[in-house]
Amino acid sequence: MLRSKCSSEAQKELEMERADYLAFRRQYQPASPRLIIVAESPPFSGKYFYNPLGAVTEPLFFAVMQQIGVKPLSKQLGLRLLQETGWLLVDATYEPVNDYTDPKRDLVIVRDYPQLLDDLTHLTPDRSVPIVLIKANVCRLLEIRLSRDGFDVINRGKAIPFPSNGQQKKFRAGFSDVVQRAGL
Repeated sequence: MLRSKCSSEAQKELEMERADYLAFRRQYQPASPRLIIVAESPPFSGKYFYNPLGAVTEPLFFAVMQQIGVKPLSKQLGLRLLQETGWLLVDATYEPVNDYTDPKRDLVIVRDYPQLLDDLTHLTPDRSVPIVLIKANVCRLLEIRLSRDGFDVINRGKAIPFPSNGQQKKFRAGFSDVVQRAGL
């Protein structure tokens, strides 16, 4: 009984965190997305992509700003510019997984795929908005699933690394290549 109660409480906490992340995202969500970027998850650090109080130097935020060709003075301004561009970032899971082992990360992403599917279906009901996947495990786990479910995943087998730990150049080149090939 204690185990299920703890599990239930943990699940409620995760749902509340997910709701908080989505509330941040909604503030900057374009009315008609032109590109959806699927990343892994918010980090344990709390430096969530859509938190306007964060720093413009956060690795993923900085890298995405480079892709749209801006150097915003504040994160809030950068998020507004991203919104105007029509680009939207969603996470494969809203449970922070960056401190998990690789197998556990993968299990959580696969477990939460139905939530991602619902989220993407809401954002692009006709599934016409191009989707780019970031991070090797996200590409490996989700490209086939999303394509099978009718989404336009533009990676076409190209894994784009997360832009940190020396992977910034590979991210820039890979992301640019995939987006250009898609005509965006």
